[in-house]
Amino acid sequence: MPTTDGPLRRFRAGGVIPAHPLAIDEDRKLDERRQRALSRYYVEAGASGLAVAVHTTQFAVHEPGRGLLAPVLELAAETAGEYPDRAPVLVAGIVGPTQQAVTEAELARDLGYDLALLTPYGTGGATEDELLDRARAVGEVIPVIGFYLQPAVGGRVLGRDFWRRLGEQPAVAGVKIAPFDRYATLEVVHGLAESGRVGDIALYTGNDDHIVMDLLTTYDVGGQRVEVVGGLLGQWAVWVRGAVDVLATAGRARAGDDVALRELLALNPVLTDANAAIFDAAHAFHGCVPGIHEVLRRQGLLTGLWCLDEDEVLSPGQLAEIDRIWAAYPQLRDDDFIAERLDRWLRG
Repeated sequence: MPTTDGPLRRFRAGGVIPAHPLAIDEDRKLDERRQRALSRYYVEAGASGLAVAVHTTQFAVHEPGRGLLAPVLELAAETAGEYPDRAPVLVAGIVGPTQQAVTEAELARDLGYDLALLTPYGTGGATEDELLDRARAVGEVIPVIGFYLQPAVGGRVLGRDFWRRLGEQPAVAGVKIAPFDRYATLEVVHGLAESGRVGDIALYTGNDDHIVMDLLTTYDVGGQRVEVVGGLLGQWAVWVRGAVDVLATAGRARAGDDVALRELLALNPVLTDANAAIFDAAHAFHGCVPGIHEVLRRQGLLTGLWCLDEDEVLSPGQLAEIDRIWAAYPQLRDDDFIAERLDRWLRG
């Protein structure tokens, strides 16, 4: 396998992996200065990894005509290299049919990425067998993270047998569960348990509507203990200092700290309410990426809400909802942390 044991070990240990947004200007051109600033924010806030070219980055970066995939991946890898003492695990989002996915995986590997987050986006009507063959082909290039992406943003329903067979592949190092559905999440857990490789596969939550409870839940499946070890989340593209605290507190709660448990149980509905506003749950998540951008804009990291798709904008009423949760839950925000460092991040 072309990646070293160190990043895989750190990935399996768990952590906070933000889904990295795309900084563009009003002409929808890459804003390299702010793109680097975002990466610096995540690393210095305590993130253990960066997930780039994923849904939060906007899947349109994978369109060859835009010429964005390689520069965006390279910028994050170069900026991560500024932090040799806390080198984040680098995760590249991979889309499309098998040949495209393998080509993208080769690019990511050559740029120093450690793992590929293999999304079903862009695979059309591929069968489950074809998706498994695709994962196997990518796994010959770079270790794979399986991805249960919710159908509302380009995913598809995948059953227990699929996750068992995916888990059996030696190159699969993790799975991101993001169907936003408790029953579907259980299908992943049971499938991985049946694969016999639970100890080798790190389970990360991508259920932005259920973050706290996913981190607190331990599954006992046929005598096998299955836990979510971290999050690879669009919600964790914002307020990252708090995300790091949440994961650490979840660890204490699992170890029997009742104070930590009560703290997280109180936080659970607060974070879900905030996520509903940012991710635009009321409109089937249409405004989720602009919602993330709006939070980062308020903190000075971005200058606008522009997306590559001009129609991807905040939904009616979404801004008012963000105003509401912004005022209601100041404890979630890390404004001071960013304000103290923003000028340096932008100067580089």
